[in-house]
Amino acid sequence: MIQFFLIVNKFGQTRLSQYYEHIPMKDRIALEGEVVRKCVSRPDEACPFFSYEKYTVFHKRYASLFIIVGTTDDENELAIMEFIHLFVETLDEYFDNVCEFDIMMNLDRVHFIVNEMIANGQIVSTSKAEILEPIELLDRISP
Repeated sequence: MIQFFLIVNKFGQTRLSQYYEHIPMKDRIALEGEVVRKCVSRPDEACPFFSYEKYTVFHKRYASLFIIVGTTDDENELAIMEFIHLFVETLDEYFDNVCEFDIMMNLDRVHFIVNEMIANGQIVSTSKAEILEPIELLDRISP
């Protein structure tokens, strides 16, 4: 089960965070700080996942952004890595080559996409067409 989903830049600044379990705010700050520090400092050749406290943390760098997913220990590693890649492909398709600025200026749209893909910590959709259909409809209704 997915416990948290983060997008951070290469300087460690959080651009999006979504939690699927209750974590007090001071603990979130400490968790994010430590996990982001570990992910940003890891070499590109390193394994894309590691254990941290009670989580398995998956990370993938795309240009200047890191997508970080924290899960329970019983998740399939390849499935989570594929999910991260699908998420980035979906953003790329929606924004026509996504960048950090797109995420910052359209945070509501990015949250919408995340919520179409993850519900209560479970991956619910892996079809780009099904994920993008409601948001494109929303864009036509209210630009």
